[in-house]
Amino acid sequence: MITVYSKPNCPYCESAKNWLQNHKFEYNVVDVTLNPDALEFIKGKGHKTVPQLYVGETLIVKGGFTGMQDLGPENLRRLLVVNT
Repeated sequence: MITVYSKPNCPYCESAKNWLQNHKFEYNVVDVTLNPDALEFIKGKGHKTVPQLYVGETLIVKGGFTGMQDLGPENLRRLLVVNT
């Protein structure tokens, strides 16, 4: 399952979650403002922005929401099969 590292009032985070929902993907949301371990995890991976989309400890899409849109739903489904 996809984990979306997110924060409140982030338009890109909201767009990413809406896109996933519209394309029928299951996902969990982790609010990095409420979860210091999650914030350290994404910082440790070199990220400075959210959303970040992971499966386990594997980054599934580079570029957050824009990268996900560019990838498209079918290619994202293929990546999920490979990474789960």
